[in-house]
Amino acid sequence: MLSMIDDGIVGIPVLAHKLMQIQGMMISRCLPEIERKINEKMENSVLELSKLPTLMDSAGEALMALMDIIVSAKESLLRILVQGDFSEYSEDQVMHCTARLAEMLSEFSDNLQGQPLKATTTEFLMDEIKILDECKCVGLPNFIPRSAFLAILSQHVDGIHTKPVEFIKKIWDYIEVVLSSVIIKQSENFPQIQSSIKRAARNLMSKMKEQSVNRVTEIVEMEKLTDYTCNPDYMKSWTEKTALQQKFITAVLEDLKKPEYFSLDGFGNVEISHLRIYHAHLLQQAFDMKMRITSYWKIVLQRIVDNLALYLQFSVKNLVNSQFQKEIVAEMVDPKAGGGIQRMLEESPSVASKREKLKNSIKLLKESKDVVATIVDQNSAYGDR
Repeated sequence: MLSMIDDGIVGIPVLAHKLMQIQGMMISRCLPEIERKINEKMENSVLELSKLPTLMDSAGEALMALMDIIVSAKESLLRILVQGDFSEYSEDQVMHCTARLAEMLSEFSDNLQGQPLKATTTEFLMDEIKILDECKCVGLPNFIPRSAFLAILSQHVDGIHTKPVEFIKKIWDYIEVVLSSVIIKQSENFPQIQSSIKRAARNLMSKMKEQSVNRVTEIVEMEKLTDYTCNPDYMKSWTEKTALQQKFITAVLEDLKKPEYFSLDGFGNVEISHLRIYHAHLLQQAFDMKMRITSYWKIVLQRIVDNLALYLQFSVKNLVNSQFQKEIVAEMVDPKAGGGIQRMLEESPSVASKREKLKNSIKLLKESKDVVATIVDQNSAYGDR
């Protein structure tokens, strides 16, 4: 029966041929997916290799690469520190700089202006009386010596002079964190120079902080030298506060009931029994000066906040537009500072290792692609037979 079957239908050679056909069909179905994955991995490796820094042969090329880093960092700082564009760091709220700076300024303003005038004594008008007594001179009794007003103004300014300095230091500490983050990101392809760039940034921040502390100290100290404002709110406030002056003097010296307390807007119930030993003209001067300094102090605090806000914006913009590039370049080209430019010519071990791995991977993937192509060709040729 079997002898009657055609040899072209049965037998080991026929079975082997049939199995090879089946195997070829299975391979042909898998090969396109394998080829696609090889191409995808090779494209990713080529792209990653292209992102690595170009090997540089001269100091000129290194300097150009450094300038690219600095320009990119400068543009990034301009966006986040000046323009308020934080799209580059949309998920990192620390880097939303204009918002954070505004918050810190608002907090400083609230804290500074929220504190009442601190007297050196707890008894009402006694600070003013002591100052007037020390500043008295030969002259008409109804004039308040300007030196007395400046003396008590200086006392109050000295009481808050550390707060603006602490605020500006806090601002520059924050900006240093931002600057460091931007520099690290922009120089990530050159890890061998990151320490030098970060050191340059720290030196720059130290200079800016020192300059700012000196400037803020001047802003505060200026308030002790001259009692001046063009703000009409001062006269309005002083007029309102002095309206009760005569009633106050009467309550202290003439009221037969000799009250121990007197109600004043903005001060509450103040004790007055200790004031009955003083003359009326001295009490009038002390009361007048108290109301003047209270009205003027609000102007002083607002002016300090305004000046700090303006100076902050100016100094930040000056940092980005002028100081940043100049200081970083000076630090990097200075051989005494570590020779950052020369180190850019020396590829870091981590980057060199990554470059070699990517090259080997691309080479292996190309060979694999050629092998797959050969198999496809052989399979096609076999299928045609």
